[in-house]
Amino acid sequence: MRASEQQAVAPPARSHRSRLGKVLAPYGLILPGGLWLAVFFLVPILFMASVSLQTGDIYQGFRLTWHFSNFSQAVSLYHTQFLRSARFAAVATAATLVVSYPLAYWIAFHGGRRKTTYLFLLLLPFFVSFVIRTLAWEWILSTNGILFGTLKRWHLLPQSFHVLSTPTAVISGIAYNFLPFMALPLYVSLEKIDRRVVEAARDLYASKAQVFLRVIVPLSIPGIFAGILLTYVPAVGDYVNVTILGGPSTTMIGNIIQLKYLQDFQYPIAAALSFILMAGVLVAILAYAKVLGSRAIQEYV
Repeated sequence: MRASEQQAVAPPARSHRSRLGKVLAPYGLILPGGLWLAVFFLVPILFMASVSLQTGDIYQGFRLTWHFSNFSQAVSLYHTQFLRSARFAAVATAATLVVSYPLAYWIAFHGGRRKTTYLFLLLLPFFVSFVIRTLAWEWILSTNGILFGTLKRWHLLPQSFHVLSTPTAVISGIAYNFLPFMALPLYVSLEKIDRRVVEAARDLYASKAQVFLRVIVPLSIPGIFAGILLTYVPAVGDYVNVTILGGPSTTMIGNIIQLKYLQDFQYPIAAALSFILMAGVLVAILAYAKVLGSRAIQEYV
């Protein structure tokens, strides 16, 4: 009887362990990624939050005093750079959209068997270092470089003409360096469009312009939003393009943060500036999630 009783009790015990394993399995799978985010994202964020509320200097040290006025001081001193960063990033994002959409459309609809090759050629320059690409852009835009120097020798431009150290140079550098962040989501969105829908529009006597504007563009809106988000977020915090291509009148908030951290050693102000910038980016992400849903962007990243 005891053996039969043990056999009767054993299956429920195994069943309980099986159910427990199913419950814990997802947490076990997420544990490595969770630890990675905790160590390299959450901990630095908490540390930066602590720094943003500190007072002191590099000689006497910093201590946590819950000095919330660091945020208001950061906004009052550098609101111009915040607005300039937002403006430069917005113009650069719009420029990448204008350039990338026809390119992605042609590859998706007319690339044929060579789509992968065309995408590789699109990405090939970006295997080179970000800084080296920006330095090459500086050489192209230089006053007596291969482009403007040639036009000046042909007397097509005045000798005083220059582009470097202007907003045009900075925006063009940002747009060039972040072009793939716009082009790839657009390509994925256009590639996913059901060609039967396009053919149905043509069968209903829609012109090429009507097919493009009323069918293709609306169906590619998720890719457009994803490209805008993925381009604008890194562009608004960029400082490399301004350092190489810009001047004193084109300083962005990324340059101010770098200056406060690495030269002035004003860590609380730099941390407060970083938090304000991050809050602005978070607002953009939440707006995106509100419009298209948080899962939509995952399809284009």
